[in-house]
Amino acid sequence: MKHLSRFLLVSLFFLGLTTVQAQDENNPWAVGIGVNAVDFYPVGEDAPQGGMFDEYFNFGDHYNILPSVSRVTLGRYVGAGFSVQLAGSVNRIDKFGDERRDDLSYYGADGAIRYSFKNLINEEGWFDPYLGIGGGYTWIDDDGQGSVNGTLGFDFWLTDNIAFNIQSTYKDGLGDTDLDHFQHSAGFKLAFGGKDTDGDGIFDKNDDCPETPGLAEFNGCPDSDGDGIQDSEDDCPNEAGLAEFNGCPDTDSDGIPDPQDDCPTEAGLKSLNGCPDADGDGIKDSEDDCPEEAGPASNNGCPFEDRDGDGVLDKDDQCPDVAGTKANNGCPEVTVEVINELNEYSKTILFDLNKSSIRKESYDALESISEIMDEYPSTIFHIEGHTDSQGRDAYNLKLSKERAASVKNYLIEKANISADRVTSEGYGEAKPIATNKTAAGRQQNRRVEVSLEKNRDKE
Repeated sequence: MKHLSRFLLVSLFFLGLTTVQAQDENNPWAVGIGVNAVDFYPVGEDAPQGGMFDEYFNFGDHYNILPSVSRVTLGRYVGAGFSVQLAGSVNRIDKFGDERRDDLSYYGADGAIRYSFKNLINEEGWFDPYLGIGGGYTWIDDDGQGSVNGTLGFDFWLTDNIAFNIQSTYKDGLGDTDLDHFQHSAGFKLAFGGKDTDGDGIFDKNDDCPETPGLAEFNGCPDSDGDGIQDSEDDCPNEAGLAEFNGCPDTDSDGIPDPQDDCPTEAGLKSLNGCPDADGDGIKDSEDDCPEEAGPASNNGCPFEDRDGDGVLDKDDQCPDVAGTKANNGCPEVTVEVINELNEYSKTILFDLNKSSIRKESYDALESISEIMDEYPSTIFHIEGHTDSQGRDAYNLKLSKERAASVKNYLIEKANISADRVTSEGYGEAKPIATNKTAAGRQQNRRVEVSLEKNRDKE
């Protein structure tokens, strides 16, 4: 028990010191735990010991190993590759060279100065060999002796601050007691102590923006929009931009940065704060009622013209190239005769039996319908689908809707009629135009009709 107390006293002693081992100046502190093996054989003595380094790796015959955590270290980085370390170890001795002893207790307290070759090999690498010199004191039962120590070791860095460590230390005893021996160890160490307030991997002492995560290229300062200009020098830190505009974008590439551009998505003129003037009349398009035609400001940028001669000036004419009526904003109005003509064509539209697919022989009629619709660009046409009374009501309604939709889709997709100018609906058997009691009447009731829905008002 007295030996255990001695070991605890030594451990508390070096754990309370401040000059200890480290990885580097950013993580100056390091702690380690591991196992140790004590070997009295290869020390250059007479029997029962062998010559120096003789049977150095004969761990089966000569190594004394305690099967538990038996060594702790504490260290601090000094600078220029140098660090200092204190170590405490415990073991049980039953092999003294070729002799066997009676389970002696072993305690060691050691200090060393170490030099790491890592930066000479590869500063960013994982392989970290080192040499160390120092001294210590060893107790074996009641015998104690100081020693001069020499160490060769290797740290293998698994992460930025965790390493697997192996080392071998020769302890040359200074007293009369013959306690020269090798002590080998293996374990893990953790380097810590570097302060990185914002967690960006750049320690505060090297970080120009220590409280905001940033990039190494900007000494720890952020570039939120990733445009290569750090936020503190970026007039638009949340939008990727150009250096010539202090980090602000020029979305429309007109040479005017977006914050100063009234029309940032349309290339424009500096004289109009970045807004376009397509007709060159000095009025920006957003305020020009006729942006494609030059006109005076007094007429809101529109010329005083009436190209189609219908009495509606072009600036108010929704159909400036087709004569219409004032009531229809300069566009032609659909007459009863036109609707009748459309429905004469619609009567010839045929579908596959019990399907909504249009038969090819109906395509000419549909083209004629689309040509008439093109003559009335402001008019919305309604396609109606109807059936006779044979079959179930629900089925007839569904089929009429699908057939009306097929005609609508053909006019939009094949004849290029604007989708907002055609609507469709199916009415099933609800609107017969003849009796359903005869074959002739039912044939009339199975039909597609075109009607006039409404005229679009001028926007």
